Amino acid sequence: MIREPAVAGMFYSANPQALRRDLAELLVGSPQRLTAKAVVSPHAGYVYSGGVAGSVFSAVRLPQRYIILGPNHTGRGVPFSLYPTGAWRTPLGEVALDAELNRQLLEETEVLREDRSAHMCEHSIEVQIPFLQMQVEGLRFSAICVGSHDLKSLTALGRALARVIQASPEPVLLVASSDMTHYEPADTASRKDHLAIERVLKVDPEGLYRVVIDQDISMCGFSPTVAVLTACRELGATEGRLIRYANSGDASGDYERVVGYAGMAVL
Repeated sequence: MIREPAVAGMFYSANPQALRRDLAELLVGSPQRLTAKAVVSPHAGYVYSGGVAGSVFSAVRLPQRYIILGPNHTGRGVPFSLYPTGAWRTPLGEVALDAELNRQLLEETEVLREDRSAHMCEHSIEVQIPFLQMQVEGLRFSAICVGSHDLKSLTALGRALARVIQASPEPVLLVASSDMTHYEPADTASRKDHLAIERVLKVDPEGLYRVVIDQDISMCGFSPTVAVLTACRELGATEGRLIRYANSGDASGDYERVVGYAGMAVL
């Protein structure tokens, strides 16, 4: 089954030529790419967060296989929704789901359930795909939509992700899709966001979970990021790197109610 794009023409151009031009501008050249276990990339419209996402996907080595986790903004589907086998279509063409990764993920944890409904109108994973299509031939991925903040389940998912990656004969890059603070003044957003960023750079999933809850940080993808950080820690990651930080005011000129965007790599 083919998943059709839900936000082409809204979050990014539906015209293939225009989309390629936009991506070529957003993907900045990097002389020496990092070898990363995971990245955290924002998922707003490209006019707002595309520069941060492009910087992230330009800064790391890109394999052919990915597990992409994003938050569930729609409330549809089960709490941990794995998109079944098939393909996703974007204006740049079709991308295959990784049937083998899906099979292994389902074997490794009872948290996940196959479910299309959570993904059909969700943008958080979709907007990452064109950045990869522009750079990776033979791209394939697994897509997990996370609609739960239960720490025990997130930890179990993260450990399962690590086991699947350890068993893979090829490199697999984890992608956590997340925006940061929503609709607060830029200075407040930056202060809060850097508390969360610090925990990501320390590869501290429990610390990220606590600071987001305790400081009321409206980081919409903190749950996927907690699961990804758990996996990275299991895989031996020791540090992260902040690639770029920005907010929506840089595009809109409104710094009174911004959304923050952080692009990070976990090494």
